[in-house]
Amino acid sequence: MRASSQGSLAAATDRWEAVLGTAGSDSFRYGTELFGVVDVLDGSAALRRALTDPSRSGEDKAAVVAGVFGPKVSGAVADLLAGLVRSRWSAEGDLADSIEELGTTSLLAGAESRGDLIRVEDELFRTIRLLADNRELRLALADKDRTVADRQRLLTSLFGARVAPETAALLERALSTHRAPTLTAALVRLNEAAAARRQQLVAVVTAARPLTQVQVARLGEILARAYGRAVQVNVALDPTVVGGLRIQLGDEVIDATMLARLDEAQRRLAG
Repeated sequence: MRASSQGSLAAATDRWEAVLGTAGSDSFRYGTELFGVVDVLDGSAALRRALTDPSRSGEDKAAVVAGVFGPKVSGAVADLLAGLVRSRWSAEGDLADSIEELGTTSLLAGAESRGDLIRVEDELFRTIRLLADNRELRLALADKDRTVADRQRLLTSLFGARVAPETAALLERALSTHRAPTLTAALVRLNEAAAARRQQLVAVVTAARPLTQVQVARLGEILARAYGRAVQVNVALDPTVVGGLRIQLGDEVIDATMLARLDEAQRRLAG
């Protein structure tokens, strides 16, 4: 996303966070409404062009939004959309991508308002691990011959009412969106978004053997010192891991040797 779009999204996010701060349970409804808007935009190139055309006035585009979405969304979401289309976008697809991100933010804010954000983050991570360990399930969920609704039912049936409502909504969304190359990639992004909302990085630690709580805490401390932020350590087991340990933060992979060097460097800096 280029500078104009990034600036527009950042400004909208700041305004929207102020709304979410007092929305409570309404945040869930806002999130699902925003996802519905994205679906409409994804299905209409003409509408995307109309709402991002720099030659049209902001008021004209806001009027289009009101006509198309006004009767279908809450007042808060309608105001958000009006502000978004008045902004500048580098590419027509950036508007829908930004609304998708704001929808995710809304659901996570709803979980946060109930004190369930950590739960949602953990449930997303456990789903990622379940897919990693179950090839048949991955293939079934990736089967394009099955409808999205069918695949959503399959995924939801694995958990039922056992997960937070925000987790269920995000899982279903991950199946229907095209904004990630795979379901697992979509879930990783959502997991990282939940962690970021708690101002933490997520480290996925794949170990050959189970780690003790002391070892997990120690890993978190080393990584936090190295990256200057709190780090949530999620542990998965894989006996084939070379060296016994593999750590991934976003796109960066750290092996056990590098971790030891980081720890030693931090010790020296600390005197």
